[in-house]
Amino acid sequence: MNGRPLVALIDVNNMYVSCERVFRPDLARTPIVVLSNNDGCVISRSAEVKALGVPMGVPWFKVRDLAKTHRILALSSNYDLYGDMSDRFISTLRHFSPTQEVYSIDECFLGVGDMPESSIMDLGRDIRQTIQQWIGLPVCVGLGPTKTLAKLANHAAKKQEHRQGVCFLKSPEDVTSIAQSFPVRDVWGVGARYSKHLTSLGLRTIEDLRQWSPDLARQHFGVNLARTIWELRGEACFKFQEIPEDKKCITSSRSFGNALTSLEHLMEAISLHVTRGSEKLRAQGSVARAIRVFIMTNRHRTQDLQYYPGVIISLESPSDDTRSLMQAAAEGLRRIYRPGFRYVKAGINLIDLTRKDLQPTPLWGMPRTGENLISVMDALNDRFGSRTVGLGIMGLSQERNWSMKRENKTPSYTTEWDELRCVFATRHKKRIPRLWNHN
Repeated sequence: MNGRPLVALIDVNNMYVSCERVFRPDLARTPIVVLSNNDGCVISRSAEVKALGVPMGVPWFKVRDLAKTHRILALSSNYDLYGDMSDRFISTLRHFSPTQEVYSIDECFLGVGDMPESSIMDLGRDIRQTIQQWIGLPVCVGLGPTKTLAKLANHAAKKQEHRQGVCFLKSPEDVTSIAQSFPVRDVWGVGARYSKHLTSLGLRTIEDLRQWSPDLARQHFGVNLARTIWELRGEACFKFQEIPEDKKCITSSRSFGNALTSLEHLMEAISLHVTRGSEKLRAQGSVARAIRVFIMTNRHRTQDLQYYPGVIISLESPSDDTRSLMQAAAEGLRRIYRPGFRYVKAGINLIDLTRKDLQPTPLWGMPRTGENLISVMDALNDRFGSRTVGLGIMGLSQERNWSMKRENKTPSYTTEWDELRCVFATRHKKRIPRLWNHN
């Protein structure tokens, strides 16, 4: 495996919890969970909570008694903070390699290139130390000749304490040693989807899968699993995607803190989603030809009347303008709204997307000043915080009675001016002796 370019995978440990601890160092040893939208389910756990056996995704009400017993602190999700910290994490990694693939909010692949074997572990330690020092986030680093082996190395760096957060798979013997230690479900891309079937075939460990026939894997599971086996053997099959592919559909939706019945409140909610969706649309340089609007009641409340409508509205011309998209969304909402129902969720899908720079300039269309206005709105929201300016239809109140429940949300320390951490300096009372006289 030596003499070839390497791949590094850097993964933040317990991302959401770790972000919270950066600004609350007093919580360094406190058991913490971060909850999903409307404080529903556990989506991030500190090591202390994992040790108590709290599973990922469990509804919060099911572990509330356990939380009281062990003094687990439950925090509402703070996506503005997590997104900004993720940007800092990715930006820091650019100092180590220009070849980068952002895999998720807390994971990133780096192309390391060929380098002396004696320097590779030092590189991993340097990455880990730099991110801890510059941002405050704990990470693990896995290195190997393929993306799948880098993922496996990262998994070992997390699970095996003696590795101290860094693992380099430098030889087939190293791979065999680690692959024998972990179940097949821990392979990147296998998970629960294939693991039961693979186990029934006698493939219980990652090493069992590594030794399996790629041809049989392709026959039973498809080409991707066959490629995974080749990657476990050190043959690179999954290429880097340095430039993320444009999304084919952009969705913005959210459950309400309280059920809504009025068209006015639903219109406010839809306008918020149109604003968010159009910002994402402009960020990737795309325009939409159509928008789908949907609302829904609570399917779990069987005593309520049920209604799950949706409608697609085509635009006269492809657009990324919040106002044009909102006009179409408002038309769609009026079509599907029916009084007498308790709506618990609403959202939009921006569909039939295409690159804006490939669109011909229309002879008759929105004047240039309209596009400039949207650019100014984006700049103001970027600088002074989201929702600083917006459409009047969104309403004036920042906290609405239907807003998502986030009863234990921490401040947006890095994205909202009025929520910045304040640091106070006090004069030291001890008198400092003079080292010289001014006479």
